[in-house]
Amino acid sequence: MNPFNEKPIKPYEDFYNWKQLAPKPYNKFEVDPYTRVRVILANGAEYEATGFSHHFHRHCPNNDLRRELAVLRRKEQQQQKRISALKPIGEGILEHTIGYEQLAVDLTAIFAERESNKYVKQAMDFALLEDFDHLYRYADLLEMDKGVIAEKLVGKYTELMPGRPTISEHRYPMDDVKRYVNFKQAGALTKLDINILTAAEQQTMNYYMNQAAFYQNKLGRQLYTEIGMIEEQHVTLYGGLKDTNCTWLEELLMHEYTECYLYYSLWQDETDENVKKIWEEHFNDELCHLHKAAELLQTYENKTWQQVIPQGEFPELLQFHSNIEYVRSVLAGSVNLTAKREDYVEVSDLNDDAKFFEYQHQVNYKDNYVASHNVLYKYITDNRKDYRFEVAEHPIEELRDRKHDNTTVGR
Repeated sequence: MNPFNEKPIKPYEDFYNWKQLAPKPYNKFEVDPYTRVRVILANGAEYEATGFSHHFHRHCPNNDLRRELAVLRRKEQQQQKRISALKPIGEGILEHTIGYEQLAVDLTAIFAERESNKYVKQAMDFALLEDFDHLYRYADLLEMDKGVIAEKLVGKYTELMPGRPTISEHRYPMDDVKRYVNFKQAGALTKLDINILTAAEQQTMNYYMNQAAFYQNKLGRQLYTEIGMIEEQHVTLYGGLKDTNCTWLEELLMHEYTECYLYYSLWQDETDENVKKIWEEHFNDELCHLHKAAELLQTYENKTWQQVIPQGEFPELLQFHSNIEYVRSVLAGSVNLTAKREDYVEVSDLNDDAKFFEYQHQVNYKDNYVASHNVLYKYITDNRKDYRFEVAEHPIEELRDRKHDNTTVGR
């Protein structure tokens, strides 16, 4: 499938009416977990699209071009509203959060397994272990506060057990800034994966920092605040991999190509017929947007789409599947890594005066100040052991004790 060779079946100014903006939500009791994950992912892509478009608008002096962006942006906004409406009213904040973290774990694992750029893969594997731990912490909070067993929500596709402990993830800000990737030389999958992960993590960051104030108790509010700060680090990490030399219109083309690829993948992968129809409709929307972006690039920069995306043919499509063994292998090999400027090192190899330790001392002055630890401490105190879903013994010996929350691994 090469979307540049496909003729759009919708007109440029084809907008949805209010009825179309209120599709039937999925049934949270019957939905496949990966349908929930796909909905969250598509929502993040649309948040990214509209956010980028607004920033472009604010940096563009040409009102003719800004008017074109406004038309594209309005439709992206409508798509985002449709996707948000797929979430059922009865699905609580924490239940939805489990979907966010399952998405982060399985999406990152799928991308890391197929990634050919070793530096990009290293970044993915690094952040993967952190989102994996977030899923575990939220799962314990969910069972503690709501009596809901998270393994039912994840369909046993994804394990619920410690990763790199969240307390160990707080790093000095400069250490999350990485080398950017040259998109002119990078493969199509690398560019797509960076764009998609940046959008997904950005949406998660925004969700947590907004939901923190609405949680029912102090501990939950603190956990959303703490993990929201880690998601900010992840946005810096992934966003820093994007090519800083691209022009605004080149970026617009890449955004639209990414959305075409994503919706086409979701459409092919979806099992819920109602949701599948929406992915098909949105793919056709994005096909129109892609052709408009190519036209604008030609008009204002005298460039063809091939100069930005040499091979328009979609690479391997995204298909969600369980990644338990891959996550276990990454855990076994890199749980004690931390970031040091553009690279990654074992914590034990850092000098005593490293910024990591200074920042840790400031932010995590005492373990009992840290929500991610306190959630597990309270759960274990109340239930004698933590809540987990494991298919086998934890690959890290120090993280096998279910009666104690380890705060030293990776720290």
